Order: sequence, then structure tokens, then C-alpha cells
Amino acid sequence: MSPVPTSTGTWSRKARTEKGRRMSIAIHTLSRKVDWRDFLSLPFQIYNGNPYWVPPLFSEVMELLDLQKNPFWEHAAREVFLAKKDGRIVGRIVAIINDMHNSVHAEKTGFFGFFECVNDAEVASALWDRTREWLCARGMTNMRGPASPSLNDECSFLSEGFDMPPTVMMPYSPPYYLELCENYGFKKAKGMIALLKTAEDGIPERIKRMVEVVRKRTKVTIRPADFKHLDREVAYLKEIYNAAWERNWGFVPMTDKEIDLTAKKLKQFAIPELIQFAEINGEPVGVTVTVPDVNQVLIKLKGKLNLIGILKFLYYRRKIDGVRSLIGGVKKEYRNTGIIAVLFYETAKAAMELGYKSSELGWNLEDNDLINDFDQAIGGRIYKKYVIYEMEI
Repeated sequence: MSPVPTSTGTWSRKARTEKGRRMSIAIHTLSRKVDWRDFLSLPFQIYNGNPYWVPPLFSEVMELLDLQKNPFWEHAAREVFLAKKDGRIVGRIVAIINDMHNSVHAEKTGFFGFFECVNDAEVASALWDRTREWLCARGMTNMRGPASPSLNDECSFLSEGFDMPPTVMMPYSPPYYLELCENYGFKKAKGMIALLKTAEDGIPERIKRMVEVVRKRTKVTIRPADFKHLDREVAYLKEIYNAAWERNWGFVPMTDKEIDLTAKKLKQFAIPELIQFAEINGEPVGVTVTVPDVNQVLIKLKGKLNLIGILKFLYYRRKIDGVRSLIGGVKKEYRNTGIIAVLFYETAKAAMELGYKSSELGWNLEDNDLINDFDQAIGGRIYKKYVIYEMEI
């Protein structure tokens, strides 16, 4: 059913209920403060009663989408849409064009992100129709998502593991999103996995022996981050991150401003012992960044960091008992040396010494056999799966 323009920035389509009553679905761009309130509050309707969903901080979502505050938008464009059905807010989506992605991969791919929708195929179709229209008008030939707003942020729909909350910076979505996507015509572009390792499993002896062999052969040294020299550490992180992931599917290098902003955010709750650098002859060649799972706190704040929220944050952050392995990689010339195993070993040992009981490893691309085999060798078990969809437009 084709959309019908109704006014500037708004179009609608007619849907028929089971009883035959005609209902109107209107898609409009955000222009007023009340629209943004609707955008932020819609997930509370979608996940009402779901004990596993973690409400993001309203301020964090707004900063991600802020054209001035988020340096991502210096090389990207977006449009934000809300769906109304008979006057009620029932869906949202953000259409995104990442110029850097298309330059790096020689594509004309547009993305959708921040997708939330009631279990209604007509509403979902209207949101994707409007996004396709916006992307096509700007020369895109492919639509992929979700990416909110990029693969360096929250991305993908959850496909397995709905009975546990997500860790920090990982997505959570209802199972019916998969059906909505596939019924619309999306196909799987790539799958990802997350693994869970518990402290009680320890570290296998054969991994310890392998780590010692690698240390002797490579002469690598491992050290924790030094926050007293944060600018230097961030510079090392930039260098390694963009070199280590350059061949990964969908990877787009982060700009200096993007990494600076990410480092600023992580510093608010990061622990130096959980950020480990690998060096050879004083040169940084690898890094792991593991962070406390602040989602264990955010799940109690309901999206707001007001005075009461701050007090709750300060209280509950002391009770965090899990971490997420956020980044782990080495420069390409050291990929087959085993140095990444030494980094993960030292990180796991530090986490256990600090009293953390579990660690999420991921996300990993499902076909990255090298890292997936290693994560399972050290005791990780696959406990969540994710999928990114795409379609020609």
C-alpha cells in the first residue's frame, strides 16, 4: 500500500483492522519538544512489564542524536520519524546515511536505527517505507540495520537470549521484531554472538601455559592503563583500534573526535586495571577494554539521572558484579602471534582479582572462528545471538 502525502514532513497510509474499521497511520518528522518526549518514552510502552529491558538514559539517547554534540554527524546525516495510529504513538525510526561507511566500503548503503514499534506489521512497514523513501531520495540503493547510529554503537536485533538483560552498550529487542523484518522483505546481513564466562570457571591450565609460551616468544609486556596520562592512552587506543579492526565486516574507523568522546564517557566508570595494553619494545601493539556492566545500575533508574537517580547510581554501582569485554584487538602484523590471548588472560585475571563474578565477551561476528574458538577455550559459552538485516531499495 503506497504512502499518501498529507502535509510537509508528514505522510499517512490507511490500515484496516480485523473488524474492518479504517485506521490511519501517520509518519512525521520530529520538530517539537513534545515529539522528542514521545520518541524517548515510546520504549516504556513497548517493554512495559519486561524485566530484562534496560532503559537507556534519556540524556544519552539525545546526545547520540544531537547534530552538534555527537561528532558522528560530521560525516553522517539523519532524519527522525514517529509513527501515529489513530493519534497514538506506536513506532519510531531514524534514517541514517553514514558517508564514511559508504566511502570505506564503496557502497550506497543507508541505515535505520533506534527502531521501536508495537507488534503491528502495518506500522512497521510504514516506518520502513518512509525510511526507504528518504534514503532513496538521497541516492542510496541498500538499507541495513538496526545501527543506532553505527556499528560502533548499539546495533542489531536480539535473536536468542531474551531471558537475560543486556550488558552495557548491547541491544535488547522483542522477538517479534525479527518477524516484522523478515515479513517486510529484509534478509540477514550478518549474525553476531555474545559469550558469557563466569569467574568460578577459572582459567584453563592449557591457556596459562600457552600464554607463557607467547610471552617468551614475543617478549610482549602487558600493563594496565594509566589515567594520569589519559591523553597518551587515548592516542594509543585510537592507533590500535583503527588498525586492528580495518578488515572486519562493516568496520568504519572512528574519527579522533568520536574516540575522544567515547573515552570521555567510558572514563566515568572505567577501571584502569581492566584496560590492558600490550607493548613490544615500548610500542603499543594491542589493547583490551573491559568495563563494569553499568546496565546493572541503569535498569533501576528508568532513563532518568535526576537527583534521586544520581543517588541510586552511586549506591548501586558498588554492587556491580559483572563486566563486558568491549574492545580487544592487536595490530594486523601481530594477529597470529598469540598476543591477544595474553591480553585476555591478564584482563580476566584482573577482573577476578577485583571480585567480578562474570564477563560478557562480545559482540563477535558469528563467523570469526579465531576469536570465537578462543573465547570458548577460556570458558565462554554462547548465551546471546544477534542479527543485522539488509535489503535492496
